[in-house]
Amino acid sequence: MGDTKDLALLLDAKIPIVVVESPDERRVLALLLQFSIKRGLGFYEWSVTRGLKRGGLNTLVGEENGHCEPEELLEHISSQPGPALYALCDMHPYLKNEDKNIRYLKDIALNYEVLGNTLILISHALEVPAEIGRLAAMLNLRLPSDEELLAIVRKQAQEWSQVNKGNKVKTDSKTLNSLISNLRGVTHADAQLLIRHAIFKDGAITDEDIPEMNRLKFDLLDSEGVLQFDYDTEKFSQVAGLDNLKSWLRIRRDEFVKNSTEDRPRGVLLLGVQGSGKSLAAKAVAGNWGLPLLRLDFGTLYNKFFGETERNLRNSLRQAEMMAPCVLWMDEIEKGLATGNQDNATSKRILGTLLTWMAENTAAVFIVATSNDITSLPPELIRKGRMDEVFFVDLPEQKVRQEIFRIHLKKRNLNPSEFDLKALSEAAEGFTGAEIEEAVVAARYLAVSQKKGITSQDIIASIDRTYPVSVLRAESIQALRTWAKGRTVPA
Repeated sequence: MGDTKDLALLLDAKIPIVVVESPDERRVLALLLQFSIKRGLGFYEWSVTRGLKRGGLNTLVGEENGHCEPEELLEHISSQPGPALYALCDMHPYLKNEDKNIRYLKDIALNYEVLGNTLILISHALEVPAEIGRLAAMLNLRLPSDEELLAIVRKQAQEWSQVNKGNKVKTDSKTLNSLISNLRGVTHADAQLLIRHAIFKDGAITDEDIPEMNRLKFDLLDSEGVLQFDYDTEKFSQVAGLDNLKSWLRIRRDEFVKNSTEDRPRGVLLLGVQGSGKSLAAKAVAGNWGLPLLRLDFGTLYNKFFGETERNLRNSLRQAEMMAPCVLWMDEIEKGLATGNQDNATSKRILGTLLTWMAENTAAVFIVATSNDITSLPPELIRKGRMDEVFFVDLPEQKVRQEIFRIHLKKRNLNPSEFDLKALSEAAEGFTGAEIEEAVVAARYLAVSQKKGITSQDIIASIDRTYPVSVLRAESIQALRTWAKGRTVPA
């Protein structure tokens, strides 16, 4: 209903050329056909392969070829009395350096008061020639609402039931709501494709379908950004400690996922020692909230050509908006935004682009930025209003180290009760979570090579053979901890 109203406003304003950028060509043509019938307008469809046909019918207009050639088509339209709608599919290749085609378009538009013909240019992407820019307007199709998405789910469920002897699709309200939430931002056609994939695979909509559907959604967007879809998310049960961060996120989960208010949480900055679990925490936010996780790697963002780096960032942020609701993980953000004059001010332009987007963005994109060195970050990035909070992820305490050992032993099908977790924790004082995991892995390698079971002594021996980062970089870590005290919230 909204699309029909938008189209009516453009035609009532006597706009002679309407541009529709959409991959959902069938839906656009169906909309135009319904509109033309309602208004009593003539309606014609054209493509270079099918020629010119009456809308909704298979009847060619003209000679045998049906005006397949673009120049011949435009010449025909320029002399036909209207009023009528002409839907021209994929005309964009024939407007590049084609002066005669552009002149025909201009003639049709300028002669609108006499003939009353409106051209609808339909393409996945179309750059309007400057010569006709003032004579054209863009029609942006509205994305499906939650109610429309639910209707698509029901229709696909009915189709599955019909081919499966009346069996019902299995799901529950929580999973269904999560599916609808993650489908926001896609077209009607893409939504149908994604829902059909989830249902027809096994006749059920489960939590396991959501990550796969998000990956397919990411692929369908086909953006020019450099974002990576991170399939490997975690649950908070796999993250030891960080109780303040977990509580903060738990309180805000429903506000972010379900509501679209101005008070929606924007994001957090996780500052801490390398290997302390910041990346794992970022993955856990997405996994616990049931949202897709997108990773922005500043290393792939930069380009040697002037302006390309900023374009890559803009495309990536636009891609994140289309994936909303989602978690955008900016790993080691200081490497991309560190201030300085060594890169021809590229980092400053990147910062300006990012700050503008953070201030103006209304999509449900929750930022989790991680950093090992906050002194390299510009202060305007971390002020309130852009980041909701700055958490400091410190070296794990003894109880947290015990939990880390328990998690990594379980992950390798080892029984934690058969190990002296207290002794392991004491031996690993000053170790990060990543270093604890590596100690378990190294001890397991040794035990396998000796063809025996792994023991607590094997892990302690592995710990004694290495120096943690807290020793190797004691001065810088102590400076970071001193800076964070009183300035950040302990995670």
